[in-house]
Amino acid sequence: MSIRQYRPRRKNRRGISAGKSWTLHLVFVLALALQISYPLVEGNLLRTITLLTVYFGAAAMLLHALFSYGFRYFSTFFLITFAFGLLVELLGSKTGWPFGTYKYDGSLGVAISGVPLVVPFAWIMMAHPILIAARKVSSAWVFLYGGIALMCWDLFLDPQMVSAGRWSWKLVGPSIPFAKQIPLSNAAGWLFSGLALMGLLNFALPKERRKFSVNSNVPDIFLAWTLFAGIVGNVFFFHNAALGIYGGLILGAVLTPYFYTVFFGKPDSFN
Repeated sequence: MSIRQYRPRRKNRRGISAGKSWTLHLVFVLALALQISYPLVEGNLLRTITLLTVYFGAAAMLLHALFSYGFRYFSTFFLITFAFGLLVELLGSKTGWPFGTYKYDGSLGVAISGVPLVVPFAWIMMAHPILIAARKVSSAWVFLYGGIALMCWDLFLDPQMVSAGRWSWKLVGPSIPFAKQIPLSNAAGWLFSGLALMGLLNFALPKERRKFSVNSNVPDIFLAWTLFAGIVGNVFFFHNAALGIYGGLILGAVLTPYFYTVFFGKPDSFN
């Protein structure tokens, strides 16, 4: 007679309709294709690709939020993240707090009091997959894990956008390693604002997926792609291999617990 550990099956969830699935994956594939094309173009086309990359990435994450968690999650997430991203960027660009002193370039398109509209959508693009990861890794420390992950993502974002002339910094004090044009205060600002946003979202948003929902493959692949593209882009295209390796090690270390949990599950002691 053998004794087996019994673990009840989770409640089965049926997937979304074929039409919704095609829509989600088409938008997501377009977002990745735009990112792939980014280092291969220049001039005004690069400006257009930059904007479309963010808008399509945000659209993919919003569609996933809607199809996986429902309209309440979708609408609440959108309103909180858009408002938070816009307000913290308005505060930052006007006062220099919490990121440091910086200025956006007009090439980023339509702006609200100096903050390009695309910027809050960049917050939306990354906040959704990172919130999913943070909730999976540790229900008690969602704000901390999520805030750190957002800060680590910006290690790739800011140097790339500054090099492309999308915004500029007034450098005061120490800079981020291998990104001399970015003040260290920016990393601190991303950490503090990320902690606040993740705390708000975790408090306000439901945690359970809908009965008829889509799995987390899209945000999971997006996180993995963000890590991969940040390393490869800096090493082979943006002429900053040191930043690619440095940023890759840090963001990779942060995301490893999540991907371990996705593939192998949490250890029994944490279930």
